[in-house]
Amino acid sequence: MSDQLKSSADTLPEVLRHALSRTPARLFAGRAGNGYSTATTLQLRADHAAARDAVYDSVDLVRDFGIERVNRYGFFAVNTSVADRTEYLMRPDRGRLFSTEAEMMIQKECPRGCDLQIVLGDGLSATAVSRYGSQLLDQLWERAYALSWTLGKPFLVNNCRVGILNEIGRLLQPKVVVLLIGERPGLAQSASLSAYFAYQPQTNHTDAQRNLISNIHAQGVSPSGAVVRLTNLAALLMQKQCSGVEVKEDCANDIQKLRVN
Repeated sequence: MSDQLKSSADTLPEVLRHALSRTPARLFAGRAGNGYSTATTLQLRADHAAARDAVYDSVDLVRDFGIERVNRYGFFAVNTSVADRTEYLMRPDRGRLFSTEAEMMIQKECPRGCDLQIVLGDGLSATAVSRYGSQLLDQLWERAYALSWTLGKPFLVNNCRVGILNEIGRLLQPKVVVLLIGERPGLAQSASLSAYFAYQPQTNHTDAQRNLISNIHAQGVSPSGAVVRLTNLAALLMQKQCSGVEVKEDCANDIQKLRVN
C-alpha cells in the first residue's frame, strides 16, 4: 500500500482498518466525485505497470541466480518452440513444446530416471521467478538431498507453459517433476509463483494428472513454508505412484512439520 493510501486508511475506524489489514483488496478507498481519489488512481496505474512488466520481463540466470549458483548446479536455460513473447501470449500451445535445440540440450545435460527433476519456468511472471526462484531452488534441493533422492540437473525454460511437464517426462522419465513457474499477475500481486507436480508425466496428461501449490510469495505461502509442502507432496506422489485428482495434500500435517522444523 502506498504512503498516501496508508495515510488515508489511518483515518478509518478501527474495525475498517482491521478489515484492510486482512486483504490486499482496495476497500474503503474513497472517491473524488464519480471517480477514484488521486492516490488510488496512481496506485492502480503503478500496479498495472508492475503486472505488465512481470509478463514481458525475462529471467537472466547470472543476474537473478548468481554465477556461483549457476556453476554449482550446472544450471542452464532452454527455450520452447515460441519465437518471441508476443507469440507466447497468442499461442499457448507452442509454450508446451520444446524447440529442437532445447530437446537436444536437455537430453545431453540431464540424467534420466531421477527421483526428482526440478524445473523453473518464467510463465506469466518472470518477476516472481527472479525474486523467489533461487531461494526455492536452494531449499528444495537441500531437503530432497537430505531424503537421499536422486536429483536431476535443474534448468530454466523460457516462454514456458505448464504443459511442458509432459515433454519433460517424455525426455527424462523422472519419477516426479516439479515446475516452479510464474503465475498470471494481478493488480494486488505481480510476483507470485506456482509449483506444479506430475508423477511420471506422459504426453497425454492433463491438469487432472497434476498437483498444484499456488500463491508462493511474501504475502501468501512463504517460500520457506512452500518448500516443506513441496517435499512432502513429492514424497506422497512417490508413495502413491500417481499424481493429480487421486492425491490430496495433507496441509495440516505439513504445517505441524513446519512448526517442528
